[in-house]
Amino acid sequence: MAINIIKLSVGSSSIEDIAQWQALVLAGKTGYGKVERLFHRTRMMPKRRDELLDGGSIYWVMAGSIRARQRLVDFESYTDNEGIKQCRIVLDPQLVATRPTPRRPFQGWRYLETKDAPADLAALEGGAQDMPAEMQAELMELGLL
Repeated sequence: MAINIIKLSVGSSSIEDIAQWQALVLAGKTGYGKVERLFHRTRMMPKRRDELLDGGSIYWVMAGSIRARQRLVDFESYTDNEGIKQCRIVLDPQLVATRPTPRRPFQGWRYLETKDAPADLAALEGGAQDMPAEMQAELMELGLL
């Protein structure tokens, strides 16, 4: 059964921010140099790797809410230039907007059970996916979304 990862997207306040950063990464306009695929670097290799790769996603927390997810493609172990073991979380390039779900700050990444993951906005009725993020959050707080 698939599980997910939840991670803060530091410096991002919207899905557009993440999409713009990832486009720069793929274009080779960041400190990573030219890359063939998207990844997020972290120190720890997940122990539940097989469950994560069985349809799991990384859920991005921005501005205090889960706002988007990306499907997990692979995990790669490597050693950086300073001899420190690292893990690349390889990501599908498609960002999927999710129902805004409040989440407090935390360090690193955490597992997120599928039953606790927010629904994709496209799965919600009434055109919620087309609303501005602030309106989505306010309607959710009022219990209308």
